Amino acid sequence: MILEGVRTLYPDVTVVRESGAVLEDPEIEACAIATPAAHHAVLARQALEAGKDVLVEKPLALTVREGEGLVELAEKGGRILMVGHLLEYHPAIEKLRELAARGELGKIQYVYSNRLNLGRIRTEENALWSFAPHDIHVFLRLLGELPVEVTCQGGSYLSHQVADVTMSALTFASGVRGHVFVSWLHPYKEQKLVVVGDRKMLVFDDTHPLDKLQLYPHRVDWIERVPVAVKAEAESVPLPDVEPLAQECRHFLECLATRHRPRTDGASGVAVLRVLEACQRSLEQGGIPVRPVALSAPSAPRYFADPTATIDAGCEIGEGTRIWHYSHIMEGARIGRGCSIGQNVFVARDVVIGDNVKIQNNVSVYEGVVLEDDVFCGPSMVFTNVLNPRSHISRKHEFRQTLVRRGASIGANATIICGHTLGRYAFVGAGAVVTGDVPDYALVVGVPARIAGWMCECGVRLTVDGSMMSCEACGRHYAKQGDRLEPVPVGTGS
Repeated sequence: MILEGVRTLYPDVTVVRESGAVLEDPEIEACAIATPAAHHAVLARQALEAGKDVLVEKPLALTVREGEGLVELAEKGGRILMVGHLLEYHPAIEKLRELAARGELGKIQYVYSNRLNLGRIRTEENALWSFAPHDIHVFLRLLGELPVEVTCQGGSYLSHQVADVTMSALTFASGVRGHVFVSWLHPYKEQKLVVVGDRKMLVFDDTHPLDKLQLYPHRVDWIERVPVAVKAEAESVPLPDVEPLAQECRHFLECLATRHRPRTDGASGVAVLRVLEACQRSLEQGGIPVRPVALSAPSAPRYFADPTATIDAGCEIGEGTRIWHYSHIMEGARIGRGCSIGQNVFVARDVVIGDNVKIQNNVSVYEGVVLEDDVFCGPSMVFTNVLNPRSHISRKHEFRQTLVRRGASIGANATIICGHTLGRYAFVGAGAVVTGDVPDYALVVGVPARIAGWMCECGVRLTVDGSMMSCEACGRHYAKQGDRLEPVPVGTGS
């Protein structure tokens, strides 16, 4: 009956009853798989083995092992493998990530989502696997890290051992926490995602017809050492009128033409599977904390490690990264692509390091430190993670987080006292001791470190002209607004 309906609506489209007819047709170069989730891995493997590029609806598979196998198969065959994480292409989520990357929200502290409905009830997968992949993918992309621990609880009310309602809690190494609440037994539809920063808060309500993304400039003041909430009116964030599904399909076609890696590639699909699988294990064991399982090691490392380096099992190292003499990478550490880890570098358990990070000789990156993309750590600079260490007193439970934002540089022999954030493209001079947060683009020097100027993204000190600043090397312009520096978009003038 469905096939007849398709024939009626689309008389020019060829309709077949068996998937094999599509996979065996040499004129079909790519296919989209939109079947029940239990069939995703099998059909995707068959399509890749047939030499097709593939777009798979979420989730990519129902196990990490299956997902990893698909990624490896696609890479060996030079095929495009894309996962249908639809929210990646939603204009509200694109804007949300842009605002967060600009520092508009400040330091992200908490994220949560509710995806609730009374609709199609499945038996081949539970509500966690059906609804949660959307928001988990958004969390991972927004934060740039995987959770170090998850818990999940739920209830099965309609079918035995098929959870209709689940609540998953995620803990990240950066200190961010989040939860995902999903249900298909809810009296009304709700699709809401909230991001809480220390400067502003964002609410994405996909059921709202107009104001889907709202920015709340709330703040918390400390009065006589007591936190007091100061509320402000919501600001509606304008969004382009585009259809996410159309954007997703257009991106797939562009990847087919250019052979570029999709934004939601197979690796991103596996990352979501890691979280889902850990949540499922926690759900089955009554909500106990579970660490997401490590990805299986590929048959041959895609990174270089000197023979004297120690690489513990269970860490993640991105393609093209180089690890030099006598360095030690501990279990649970996650290092991105294209990084350079110098001689005698120590990377502790659960440390998160982004792409294209350069860590020079004799640096220890302790637990609690997060380095975003393009960070530079000079020789022998020092991170700390406890404010008042004593040899005879264990204070591991008092570790404080240190966040180094994208593009920041830390000079040789500098010391970063824990519990602070170094802003985007900030520059810490050699030998400086940082005892507080450093704004975006700020140049800080001395003991304790003080702002001595401002730096361009390209690493050149800016020329000051009143409230405007410019870079003589690359021509970028910046405007000073209070104690913050903001880049001036190209074409808006100075």
